[in-house]
Amino acid sequence: MTLPNVYSDQRRAEAYAKLEFPGTYYLAYRDIPEIIAKHVTGKRGVDFGCGAGRSTRFLAKLGFDVIGVDISAEMIAKAKELAPAGDYRLLGTEGLSELGYSAYDVILSCFTFDNVPKREEKVALFTQLGRLLAPGGRIVNLVSSPEIYWHEWASFSTKDFPENRSAKCGDVVRVIMLDVEDRRPVEDVIFPEEDYRRVYAEAGLDVVDVYRPLGRTNEPFAWVNETTIAPWTIYVLKRGK
Repeated sequence: MTLPNVYSDQRRAEAYAKLEFPGTYYLAYRDIPEIIAKHVTGKRGVDFGCGAGRSTRFLAKLGFDVIGVDISAEMIAKAKELAPAGDYRLLGTEGLSELGYSAYDVILSCFTFDNVPKREEKVALFTQLGRLLAPGGRIVNLVSSPEIYWHEWASFSTKDFPENRSAKCGDVVRVIMLDVEDRRPVEDVIFPEEDYRRVYAEAGLDVVDVYRPLGRTNEPFAWVNETTIAPWTIYVLKRGK
């Protein structure tokens, strides 16, 4: 399987590597500690699609012994630069099987599946991720809600792409990231909840819980639509019986 590497572009990799938790991104991560505390036991973790290691470092601060994996050599290099003591691995020809099966208590995947274009590729990846889980392990899959491509946000603009509103499952949609220097449009793949649920079922995974974080008026951000529309969806998954 050949997956797209949206950050093979050096300029984009440099810009994204500087990004931490501003604005709308804050909502993506705000509730994850509580979600993990509720659903996860054990401290062995994988950050799937780690990029420059933002989520890997996040898990490590929560006390996890975590491995960050990615297909982008540029992003893995940035991750190692930012956290030399971290365990970051470039996925090779053996893919996720290199990590060992039934070994991990949590697999966190933030935004990765926004860039996996085909349903069958998603199914194949989630099947492999499920095999990595230890008994009682959980996958926490954070993805962009379809609504993120239809509105304006503290960290994103979509007003130049009205065609996003007519996009169907698997179509390419575009968004401008406002928190980085590189303002070229980012291309994602839109994938509604009902389609994710079908993918999970085909991959042998059960949905344990779903979270849709909203902004709060007492938070130090100039929210645009975040208090009424959830830009992110967080799925908690387990292996089916």
